[in-house]
Amino acid sequence: MEIKKILTRLYVNDINTAIEFYKKLLNQDCDLRFKYTEMNLELAQIGNILILGGNHEALKPFKDTKATFLVDSVIEFREFLLKNDAVIVRDLKKVPTGMNLTVKHLDGTIVEYVEHKNINS
Repeated sequence: MEIKKILTRLYVNDINTAIEFYKKLLNQDCDLRFKYTEMNLELAQIGNILILGGNHEALKPFKDTKATFLVDSVIEFREFLLKNDAVIVRDLKKVPTGMNLTVKHLDGTIVEYVEHKNINS
């Protein structure tokens, strides 16, 4: 069980402007960009920043999630978290990048756990 990377989440209405700004700020290229059409969102990763773009209504269900943890096995983390008093907010689900799970930790922090299928994080 390993957390490979922790991403800070940013919620924006204009993803193109945000991507250009953070590329310049971090002096890094966009590592990943995709549309999550099922949720009316577009996502981009630049370094340790995950940008979620969409309108207010599309972003609303996700804004309480404070971070995304990229992990080697979302299933192993699910078991560990449940044994350690975490509460499932959104259970295991296939997503465009692989599989995810969103939980509320014992301290109340909501975190998304993602296991990517084909990227080198």
